[in-house]
Amino acid sequence: MSVNQKGKPKFYLKTLGCQMNEHDSQVITGILLSIGYQPSEEVNEADFILYNTCCVRENPERKVYGHIAKFKALKERKPNLIIGICGCMTQQKEELKDILSKLPHVDLIFGTHNIHRLPELLQRAASGEQVVEVWDEGQEIIEDLPVTRTNKLKAFVNIIYGCTNFCSYCIVPYTRGRERSRQPEAIINEISQLADDGYIEVTLLGQNVNAYGNDLELNRNFADLLTDLNGISGLERIRFTTSHPRDMGDNLVTAMAQLDKVCEHLHLPVQAGSNKVLKRMNRGYTREYYLDLVAKIKKAIPSISLTTDLIVGFPGETEEDFQDTLALVKDVGFSSSFTFLYSPRKGTPAATMSNQVPEDVKKDRIYRLIELQNQLSAQQNKDMVDQLFTVLVDGVTQQSQQLTGRTRTNKQVLFPGSADLVGRIIEVKIVGSQTWSLTGQLA
Repeated sequence: MSVNQKGKPKFYLKTLGCQMNEHDSQVITGILLSIGYQPSEEVNEADFILYNTCCVRENPERKVYGHIAKFKALKERKPNLIIGICGCMTQQKEELKDILSKLPHVDLIFGTHNIHRLPELLQRAASGEQVVEVWDEGQEIIEDLPVTRTNKLKAFVNIIYGCTNFCSYCIVPYTRGRERSRQPEAIINEISQLADDGYIEVTLLGQNVNAYGNDLELNRNFADLLTDLNGISGLERIRFTTSHPRDMGDNLVTAMAQLDKVCEHLHLPVQAGSNKVLKRMNRGYTREYYLDLVAKIKKAIPSISLTTDLIVGFPGETEEDFQDTLALVKDVGFSSSFTFLYSPRKGTPAATMSNQVPEDVKKDRIYRLIELQNQLSAQQNKDMVDQLFTVLVDGVTQQSQQLTGRTRTNKQVLFPGSADLVGRIIEVKIVGSQTWSLTGQLA
């Protein structure tokens, strides 16, 4: 393998997808640094190119094929170059076959369950072997893997892996496996160390954090874990994502209301506002259940900021169904929404459902949904003007050289101030608003 002038091989890592993938890439980076690699921002300078992939929607998958295909010419110029693909795409058997047939110049393929084996797999690939190792299921959770985080104030921490909900549109249970919770002591120790290292905020990650502990014989749930983490000295803010509405019990609502470090922001994906569509999605709850849950949360936490995921154009969705979704969005008053056009995923029940919605109808509906959400977001931000909020200052913008930070409700605020405020929690008065952000001044 060729190396740079300082004698260390370089790696280029591209991450696609969700926060779970981002955390996986932080682990991959930590592993590569521990075995002597150094990162490169230039793909042409790399000795090892790795794409950590997503399969939730079709677009990222197509990008991977396009990008990796272009590297064939680079590999011809650099015969010792190692090209790798990992992540959720590789966990799909049909997709794995396509990768092998369409991208034969890829040297290393591994999945979501065996990241810890990267040093051995990379060594085999460096010897000239095409390495393909994808496990169908995760085995025991490997603790104490090195993690390299670029942000020194906020950290992602996985608490549960996998998903067993099997929503009819979702490929994640097939790529991430069954739910597996980390032991509470391991999570507490990791976050305690992060706090000792100066981290102020953690975001707990899982496909369904509300299911934490269900697979452990400890009689401990997610609310219990939050209570333990709330007592960690030095830690100021706790966030988490994602929550499944069906599994959100009263104990979690109570914990959010009572624990001072748990932020007043909840991402609660509803996906649709029609009972007929929710049933076809296999979401496990009704529109009425969701609205009752939101009412309960708002009563317990009046300042709560609610965000959600919404899928438009699910098979069989009628205009009446879509109107139900618009009505629910108005009733809840989400701070923001992640909106998606339904994209069929091979291997999921929804991909073979009848009454697939035409693309032009999907696009018309999502434009209307986005317009509604923009109106709601703009009004909520406008209502915050002239109020004081505590903000964690997390950086300086490159363009305007203003400070940037977030409120406990996860609203972004831009304001003038000295860079030595980065890392501090301060009071900011909101003086202006845009649809997606706020402007402020030091109080």
